[in-house]
Amino acid sequence: MAYNPDWDAQTGNLPKGVPTPYETLGYTILRWCETYIVQPDGENAGQPWKFTPEQKRYILWAYSIDKNGRWRYQKVSLRRSKGWGKTPLLAALAIIEFIGPCRFGGWAEDGTPIAVPVQLPLVQIAAVSLEQTANTRDMIRGMLSESPAEEIYNLEIGKERIQFRDGKPGRIEPVASSSRGLEGARPTFVICDETHHWIVSNGGIYVYETLQRNVDKTMRAGSRLMQTTNAFNPNEDSVAQRTYDSFMAGTGKLLYDCREGQPVEDLNDRDAVYAALKEAYGDSYWAPIEGLVDLATDPLTPNAVFWRFYLNQIAESADNWINKYDWEDVLSLDDPIMPGDQIAIGFDGSLRSDSTAIVGARLRDGKLFLIHLQEKPDHDDDWQVNTFLVDKAMRQAVETYKVEWICVDPSYWQNLVGIWALDFKERDRDGRDIVFEFPPQQRKKMVAAVERFHTAVVLAQEICHDGNSDLTRHIINTVTYEVPQGLLITKENPNSKKKIDAAMAAVLAYEARGLAIEDGRMKVRRKARMRTY
Repeated sequence: MAYNPDWDAQTGNLPKGVPTPYETLGYTILRWCETYIVQPDGENAGQPWKFTPEQKRYILWAYSIDKNGRWRYQKVSLRRSKGWGKTPLLAALAIIEFIGPCRFGGWAEDGTPIAVPVQLPLVQIAAVSLEQTANTRDMIRGMLSESPAEEIYNLEIGKERIQFRDGKPGRIEPVASSSRGLEGARPTFVICDETHHWIVSNGGIYVYETLQRNVDKTMRAGSRLMQTTNAFNPNEDSVAQRTYDSFMAGTGKLLYDCREGQPVEDLNDRDAVYAALKEAYGDSYWAPIEGLVDLATDPLTPNAVFWRFYLNQIAESADNWINKYDWEDVLSLDDPIMPGDQIAIGFDGSLRSDSTAIVGARLRDGKLFLIHLQEKPDHDDDWQVNTFLVDKAMRQAVETYKVEWICVDPSYWQNLVGIWALDFKERDRDGRDIVFEFPPQQRKKMVAAVERFHTAVVLAQEICHDGNSDLTRHIINTVTYEVPQGLLITKENPNSKKKIDAAMAAVLAYEARGLAIEDGRMKVRRKARMRTY
């Protein structure tokens, strides 16, 4: 395939232009793929496979070599919007790595590199679960079924594996964290798809580190990983995020190909959204741009999801839990909190970092208000919470209001929480234990509490607040992160100076309100959800 000057347009983070035919195996690979594999679906199903110019440019750089025939890039990462065509691209490369010419085999007389097949190919499609490899495996089978390659290379196209009919060594196989023998294999090429989902809690970090060690064993023979990802959640410390951080630090022989749409703050601006989508999707002519413009304002699509998955933006991709507009919608300046009101209380505390907050929730309408807040000042490493003031604020609240229930995160505060439990039980008119410990380590319960609060604000509008600026700031600072049980809330990153403790205290206050209602302490017009603890 001849060098084409039309490919010189700068896109994403790739080097300018494209390597010449003397500097890459990519031209041979492009010719081979478009000869031996087919389009798996759509109106061109069964026709020879065709790459877009953008995909060609990626391949030319991914398979570029130095003067010794070694890979210029030992690690390769492709970050693109959802639906750009990442999975078909890597499926095609899995096939070439299995049976096609994709390793340096010397120099031709004209000075161009000779590409040869891998001798003992073991191509692995990796994910955190085997189910997540299904799309790539289906794409590979579709590209090979009834293709020239199927008969010429005598392939057996199975549901799980692709191998040779005559028993010749070599295969394409799926692997995941549960796969037996993951440690110790000697893969020649590994596809790591959707690495923004590869996090500690689902075993993704373990899978990646194991696969990297495996390919390192035969690195000199050309073995390596290629990964694809959408823009990651910067709160999850995923493989995709670690790869990006490595690229930004300039470490290692890493090719990082990324194309983002221009930032769009107002997703109701259809023209701006359209332009940003066109930029993000490049020459992916199949992308439904008009439909995606409509999706930008769909209430079921959070802004953060649209920014990350469709505009491919990391800077805007922290998953805000409750945005300022939804929070403003439940502002209520009427009917202020008064002494003697029946309330529930939430407490979230720290000792030497972050902040400590006490939040109240009125039983009859769910109105939230900030009772006490202490925040660590910036650049004061010797600061610590004044526990006397915390205790004083809690006791004053119990004196001022009819406190029916208190939910607390007991971490670091077990002694004071124990004292509160004893003292407030004596004060309660029925002698009840009104202090309930709610450890955040109980993830199933915390996920349910976070979801109830979010639903009450964003969908049902069963919560209101008095407009306190500190509580508002903490709510807006909060982002979500995924655990196996669902979504939890946290800071945008571990080193962020943006505080969120009042938001957590608000969640606990709303839980305490629910417990009080279930306990029959207050009758409300709306039927409360049953909570099981």
